[in-house]
Amino acid sequence: MIPAIRIKVLLVVGNHLLSKALGRILQKRPDMSVIGQSADISNLAQVITPSESDVILLDSVAGTALIRCSGMRMRDLNPNAQVLMIGMDADECAFLKAVRAGVRGYLLNEASAADVLAAIRSVARGEAVCPPRLGKALFDTVAGARDFIPNLPQTAPRLTRRQQELLPMIARGLTNKEIASYLNLSEQTVKNHIHRMLRKMGANDRLQVTEIAGVEGLAT
Repeated sequence: MIPAIRIKVLLVVGNHLLSKALGRILQKRPDMSVIGQSADISNLAQVITPSESDVILLDSVAGTALIRCSGMRMRDLNPNAQVLMIGMDADECAFLKAVRAGVRGYLLNEASAADVLAAIRSVARGEAVCPPRLGKALFDTVAGARDFIPNLPQTAPRLTRRQQELLPMIARGLTNKEIASYLNLSEQTVKNHIHRMLRKMGANDRLQVTEIAGVEGLAT
C-alpha cells in the first residue's frame, strides 16, 4: 500500500550524473517524491527559498558551497525543510559549520544508497543524522570545551596552540576585549596573537582568517 503522505525531496546536486541516479532511486520509493532537481549552486538562496520540500538534499558540491557562504542559515531560507548533506568528508570544521548553518543530517562519502534513504526518513521525522566519528566534535563544541582543537592537516600553516584556540572565537565574531576576558589575557596580548596569525596565514583581516581556516580545516 502506498503511503498517503510522501516525503517531498528537493535535490540540489552539482554532479549531474549523481542527481539523475538519486532521482531514479528516490522516485522508486513509495514514501518519497522528488519535487525538484537543480544543479545550480551559484545562488543557493534562490534555489532553496521557494521550495515546498520536506527535505533538501545537497551533495558535496552544493554542501561545500553552503559551508563557504558566510552567514547563510538554512532555517532562515526555508524553515519548514530539513537539510541533508551527503558525500561529505570527515572534516570536523566543515561538519560544525554545516550544523551552525542549520543542516540536520550529514553523511560521509562512503555512505550507501540505503544510508541516504534512511537519513532522508530520519531528518524528515525531525531527527538528526551525525557520523559517529564526528560526534565528539559536536559534543565538545556544545559543552564549550576550550581545549577542543580540530585535527590539522599536514599542509596547514603551523599555528601555535594559543592561535588555534583563538580561531573558533574569531569565527564567532568575539571582539579582542571579549576574547581577552574569556582567556584571562590582556587585550594587547590578544591583539598581538591575532596580528601574527594574520601574517602567518596571509590574511588581510579577521574575516579572511575565518574563510582561510574554513577551507583548510583549521577552525570550527
